[in-house]
Amino acid sequence: MSAEPLNLDPVHCRARQQRLCERLAALSIDRAVLVSHENVQWLTGFRPHRLMHAAVCLEAQGQCTLVAPNEEPEHAAADCIVTFEAQWHSTLRQEQLAVAIKRLADTVGRQTGRMGIEYTAPSPHVLAAFDVTQERLVDLDPTLRQLRRCKDPDELDMIRRAVDCTEAMYARAREIITPGITELLVFSELHAAAVDVGGEPLVALGNDYQCNSPGGPPRDRPAQEGELFILDLGPCYRGYYADNCRTIAVSHQPTDAQHQAWEAIVSVLDMVEKTVRPGTSARTLFEQAQTMLDAHRPDAFPHHLGHGFGLFPHEAPHLNPHWNDQFEIGDTFTAEPGLYADDLQAGIRLEQNYVVTHDGVERLTFFPLEL
Repeated sequence: MSAEPLNLDPVHCRARQQRLCERLAALSIDRAVLVSHENVQWLTGFRPHRLMHAAVCLEAQGQCTLVAPNEEPEHAAADCIVTFEAQWHSTLRQEQLAVAIKRLADTVGRQTGRMGIEYTAPSPHVLAAFDVTQERLVDLDPTLRQLRRCKDPDELDMIRRAVDCTEAMYARAREIITPGITELLVFSELHAAAVDVGGEPLVALGNDYQCNSPGGPPRDRPAQEGELFILDLGPCYRGYYADNCRTIAVSHQPTDAQHQAWEAIVSVLDMVEKTVRPGTSARTLFEQAQTMLDAHRPDAFPHHLGHGFGLFPHEAPHLNPHWNDQFEIGDTFTAEPGLYADDLQAGIRLEQNYVVTHDGVERLTFFPLEL
């Protein structure tokens, strides 16, 4: 049963705009021009259809201008909203990003100051539309990634709705997974369960739907007696992701080796909940988890311990030896320890979602971990 649709709160969008304005001033940047779906939504609350484009200009003094496809959106936090034709006679225009950015430049004007843009987005259109030289451009991607780490209450509401979708998916999985069911049928049933809770098509559903395998897309393969089914689900509700994993015994009777590995993995999740607080090293946390899992089964934990998530599946903090992040208040992150070996029928992975609070973590996922 789907609940009332959620949107980002314009009040929180304005607060995010103000925080970005403060960073622009500190960097001596006169305006920001943003075109990625994630950052447009984060600033204004408006997320265009995945096949359409939008653009935002935020002046350092606070004026926010939004260019939207076809018609003005409701509830967008912007001082000025203009539109462009993203379709002609129902046909999507392939050049619409260039058109949107030119419409933005025509609306806000072309200035000689420093401009912040997303270097991960198509900057040549910005150069052409705003008649700006490369020397006047500043990469805002690091600033935006940092600002987006601390989730506001409206963002957490969206993430919790995505988690609700996941809970329904796992409940359905435990009902239907038995020997003989195919991975494709499991995927189809879980898709339906998530959409029923979300009340609309979802942007994503996660990556791993394979049995007797560490992960991968669903196959037309029947589950076998004694195997384990790893489900790493990541439904995305209106741009905001959840990401959590459960492992289900197909025959509902895990072996002693599987249960012992499960206990070792759960102990790592318990350690994470007791250890993480603002300032904790994510790399050190990974190393603690690696040591604990190696003590049970050496060299059987070959991947990260987890990562941040929100408007993108993998954000900071990185629970990974290749980064040296520290946890910050407002981070939403996953912890996903696992163990993999032939006698475990490929392996077991369990994953919880958390938000970092002033003195620890709040767990966002409460559905069963049992095999």
